[in-house]
Amino acid sequence: MNRVAHALLLGVLGCSSTPADVSGDYTMAVTDEANGCNLQNWTMGDSSTGVPVTITQDTKNVTIDITGAAGAYVAVVLGTSMFMGTVDGDNVSATLFGTRSATMGGCAYTYNADLEASLNVDELSGSIAYTPQTNGSPDCSTIMGCTSTQNFNGTRAPQ
Repeated sequence: MNRVAHALLLGVLGCSSTPADVSGDYTMAVTDEANGCNLQNWTMGDSSTGVPVTITQDTKNVTIDITGAAGAYVAVVLGTSMFMGTVDGDNVSATLFGTRSATMGGCAYTYNADLEASLNVDELSGSIAYTPQTNGSPDCSTIMGCTSTQNFNGTRAPQ
């Protein structure tokens, strides 16, 4: 690769935007989309409204906590209701690292949830992708590489 192209590529990859203030208490609506992992209690098109979410922010780092009854449910299913991530401009990327272990034959696994969202004034919208983290056993073949997704949007009090 020539030096000019290499310098441009490094410049693009190294660029990040000033993080927007995404902090606040949000009320979300969540819709189940594709259920590639055949998760229980998941019906494509079903939605929940009034889901409380609190986002705290320290410059570019964010903590997203699903609270209330929905948060308690998520904590039971995944082991926690908290995402950790970063803000780049108006974009949020965060991961909930599941700790609730399950087994299927010789397969042991947890689920992680990867959140991608964008802020538009006081509305946050995006998606969450749930993917299994397995021990690699052949018994995991039915869930290896699967993804189940949800879309969400919500608002906070004007900032």
